[in-house]
Amino acid sequence: MKDFIFIIGPSAVGKTTLAKELYQHYNGVYFEQNMVPEFSIPEDCEDVGVFEEQVCWDNVLLQLKFFYDQGFRNIVALDFDDLRTREIPKIFRGYKFITIKLISSSPEQIREQMIHRHNNEGGLYDLDNIVKSNEKIKNRNLLPNEVIIDVFGKSKEDVLKEAIDKIDNFVPLIDYEYELDDENNYQSWIKSKNLR
Repeated sequence: MKDFIFIIGPSAVGKTTLAKELYQHYNGVYFEQNMVPEFSIPEDCEDVGVFEEQVCWDNVLLQLKFFYDQGFRNIVALDFDDLRTREIPKIFRGYKFITIKLISSSPEQIREQMIHRHNNEGGLYDLDNIVKSNEKIKNRNLLPNEVIIDVFGKSKEDVLKEAIDKIDNFVPLIDYEYELDDENNYQSWIKSKNLR
């Protein structure tokens, strides 16, 4: 049993599909950042994108810790910026967590998946940005308690089986030294959309 199971990766890599299956398998909690309630942006806000993302992230953290404090475990969380992934080891040090980084070693697979997506399925839609996002996330160093799954050529059942195996057999570090890495090593949807 893990306290938290974080799923990260670029658009079109299968994060939501995997997270929903893990939620059902472990009978925990399922939480996406886009589940944060709608809120109005103050008129004097200088950078709407940065403000909105910060509010959503802070809300996610409060809700995750709320569920933990209520006794829930195997809390599956996803759909936050890769830039925030670098904060997870700092914020959740002392908890039993695993971060699963989904990537595809085939840029063509990412392109194909996005072409078949509908606009209401979320994610960035600029194909070049998505491929670049996958490469940046794929190539950055692993963080404490982070593992990688390459989805290329695998069915959703194969990915689920691999994820369950990793979760069940992974012994998370509880106490470790960690300094925030350079944010330029991480993909940011804010930067991708030129919102700052």
